[in-house]
Amino acid sequence: MTSRERVQAALEHREPDRVPIDMGGSLTSGIMVTTYAKLRDRLGVGGTPPKVADVLQMLAEIEFPVLEKLGCDVVPLLPAGGFFGLRYTGWKPFRTFDGTEVLMPGQFNYIVDTSGDLLLSPGGDISKRPRGRMPKDGYYFDIIPYQDPDAWDRLDPDEFAEQFTRLDDETLGHLRARADDLYRNTGFAILGGFGGGGLGDMPLVLASELESPKGIRKYDDFLIAHVTHPEYIKGIFARQTERCIENLKLYREAVGDRINAIFISGTDFGTQRGEFISPDLYREIYLPFHKRINEWVHANTKWKTFFHTCGSIYHLIPSLIEAGVDILNPVQCSAANMDPQRLKGEFGDKVAFWGGGVDTQKTLPFGTPEEVQREVAERIRAFAPGGGYVFNTIHNIQAKTSVENLLAMFSAARQFGRYTGAAP
Repeated sequence: MTSRERVQAALEHREPDRVPIDMGGSLTSGIMVTTYAKLRDRLGVGGTPPKVADVLQMLAEIEFPVLEKLGCDVVPLLPAGGFFGLRYTGWKPFRTFDGTEVLMPGQFNYIVDTSGDLLLSPGGDISKRPRGRMPKDGYYFDIIPYQDPDAWDRLDPDEFAEQFTRLDDETLGHLRARADDLYRNTGFAILGGFGGGGLGDMPLVLASELESPKGIRKYDDFLIAHVTHPEYIKGIFARQTERCIENLKLYREAVGDRINAIFISGTDFGTQRGEFISPDLYREIYLPFHKRINEWVHANTKWKTFFHTCGSIYHLIPSLIEAGVDILNPVQCSAANMDPQRLKGEFGDKVAFWGGGVDTQKTLPFGTPEEVQREVAERIRAFAPGGGYVFNTIHNIQAKTSVENLLAMFSAARQFGRYTGAAP
């Protein structure tokens, strides 16, 4: 089977020849660029320094030779730009705090504050208020929250919604050309998405690109407003949903059925110990909008819908399935109530699991290669039967993860992921 056929079979809950493998197919299933550089070197893949595909998380753009050597099956349809309003063109060199040579977008400009932190402004314009901070000797950028001090006195969904923008012609042209190239010239499955985030992500995601964002923008305040000002939140989501469907129509016209799935939402609903939000509140505030978006995708395309939500979300999964979600990521098995066998047994015929392959909080960064292989084998045994599973780590591979553990992980995924009766 080709990678594209393999992934499609899995997403349709059929058993392919082996479990598909993803690294870097999305901004929640990737690898930190400093770790990637070491992995690439070990694999003997040379060339120019690796590109940073996501400045916020400092994730690497994975090159085809690396994907092929590791047996990976998925590539992202990357947008023309990303967080902090940076367009991904005009690449230029940058050295991370640990000395790794990488390539950053041409608009990537920063200032160094008195503590040695790097400060990044929207569009790379250092004359503007900083919206991102990388602490000295750190690995990632944190979004610097900014909120109008009078926001609580002027809760107007229309003010917030002004920042939900239409996909522009340049972006659509980029997506059309890139999707066509990937589809015609590779056998990889393609995961689409047009940047930003899902319902609930907007306070931070959009604020990172704006000098003076309007409305409730601090995440804790935004969560509180779900209870204290629910009509404000619903008003924002209603406007966002309208724009989302408008953009989905444009996206479909640009890429057609060249993609296998589309990243719809990156909103985290879970913590390590339980859900951020009760099932009842999810059903009131989110479900109608999620359902409308998913229904549009299913009625107008062949795509599967990809939802990322970290943490313990067991009690929300029935509602996510009702909303029409096809794929759940990252499947954080280390969180409460997220036992792999339980998830597969109760929901495995209704939703595909993309992730859960190994714990990136403990096992992968701190375990031995043997412990990594053992956990990978256990997860595949739990999730793989009947299809509906794409192997990926639980969220992104972090900095300082050893190359030995990464190679052990991919080796185990290939070894234990083969379905009974599949051709050798």
